[in-house]
Amino acid sequence: MRPTSQIDIFSPQAYLDDAEVARRAKQMRAQGPLLWIEQAPYRPFWAVLRNEDIRTVERDNKTWLAEPRLTLIPSDAEDAIIAQWGKRTGPVRTLLDMDEPDHRKFRGLTQSWFNGRFLDGLRDRMAQLATEYVDKLAALGGECDFIEEIAVPYPLIMITSILGLPDSDAPLVLKLTQALFGAQDPDRQSGGDHGQEVAMQFFGYLAGVVAERRQHPREDLMSTIANATLDGAPLSDMDTLSYGMLLAAAGHDTTSSSVGIGMMQLARNPAEFEKLKANPDLVGSAAQEIFRWATPVRHFFRTAAKDTVLAGQEVKAGESVCLMYLSGNRDEAAFEDPDAFRVDRTPNRHVAFGYGAHHCLGRILAEMEVEALFREIAKRVDSVELAGPAEWVKTNHTGGLKHLPIRYKMR
Repeated sequence: MRPTSQIDIFSPQAYLDDAEVARRAKQMRAQGPLLWIEQAPYRPFWAVLRNEDIRTVERDNKTWLAEPRLTLIPSDAEDAIIAQWGKRTGPVRTLLDMDEPDHRKFRGLTQSWFNGRFLDGLRDRMAQLATEYVDKLAALGGECDFIEEIAVPYPLIMITSILGLPDSDAPLVLKLTQALFGAQDPDRQSGGDHGQEVAMQFFGYLAGVVAERRQHPREDLMSTIANATLDGAPLSDMDTLSYGMLLAAAGHDTTSSSVGIGMMQLARNPAEFEKLKANPDLVGSAAQEIFRWATPVRHFFRTAAKDTVLAGQEVKAGESVCLMYLSGNRDEAAFEDPDAFRVDRTPNRHVAFGYGAHHCLGRILAEMEVEALFREIAKRVDSVELAGPAEWVKTNHTGGLKHLPIRYKMR
C-alpha cells in the first residue's frame, strides 16, 4: 500500500496563509516522509517532505531527472502545452529543466559571474544601494508598503546592472517577471496559460538586447550569454533567450521575496530584531534564517530514471517526486523548534537554494544582498511593526508577498 494524503499544500490557494500551509506540512510529515498524492487537477506524484530526503534526491541527478516534469500545473494545462510545443515546459528550456551533460555545460557559461571573486567587486555598490534604500525608508516618514518601496526595487536594480540592462528597462523586467512567476495569481497572470504568453513577451524584449550585444558586445552578463558557444557552436536562439530570461527574472524575484518576508518576521518578532540590532555580526545567520523562513521556491519535480527506493518506499521508473522545500525547511527532524524565527540559528541546513548540482546559481549574490540591506536596517531602524495584514502572491511555485504595510521608527 502506498502511503497517501489528502491534505492540500499544493494548490496556489494554500499559500495565501503562511501559518496554515506550514501547519498542514507538519501534519503531512507526521503521516510519512514520502506520500503518494492524487489531488485534482494535478497528475499523481510523490510528495517528498523531509529535509534529508530532499537532499538525497538533489544529490543524485543520475537517478532523479529534471526533465520532463519540473513544476506543478493542472493536467489540462500540461496537455495543452504539450500539444502546442511537444513538451511540458513549452518553448522555454533553462538550466532548471536540464540534466547532464547539458546542465553542467550551460551552468559553466555564467558560473564565474556568480562566484565570490566577481561578486566581491560589487560589495561597495551593494552597500551603497542598501544605504540608499534605507535613506528612502527614512524619507517615507515612518509608514510604507515595504514590498513596493524596498523589497522589489532593491534587488531588481542590482541584477539589471549585472546583466547590463538600462535602469529604464527595470519596470518592464519587473512587470514580465511578476506575470511569469505570478501566472496563477489573478492580479498578475497574463493570458491564463501558465506563463506561456508572458514567456514569449519576455523573449521579444530580450531578442532585441541579444541582437544588440552580438553587434556590440560589452563587459556585462547579457553579452556573455548572447555570444556564448558550447562545443564550438553558438547557442540556439531559444537557449539564449531562455538563459537570459531565467537570470533576469529569478535573479531578483526570489531575493525580493526573501527581503519582504525577512522584514515581516522582524516585525512579528521584535525580540529577534532587538537581538540583531544589538549584535550586527548576526546578520549572516539572520540572512540564512530569512531564507529558511521565506523559501520563495516552494517546489520542484524530479522524475525517477529507474526503479529505486526513497525513504524506504519503492518508486517506479517514470514516477515523479515533488520536492516540498517549505516542508523541508520546517522539518522538526532537521531543525530545533522549526516554527520559531531565530536570527542566531545555527546550524541552519535549509534547502531554500536547493541542493546538489541544481543549487541556486545566484545564491552568493542573494546572500550578499540580503546581508547588506539588513545590516543597514539594523543600524538605522529603531523599531518596526505591521501596519496591516501581509498579502501573499497566489502561487504554489515561486513567490512571496504582494504587500507588507509596516510602521517604523528610525534611530
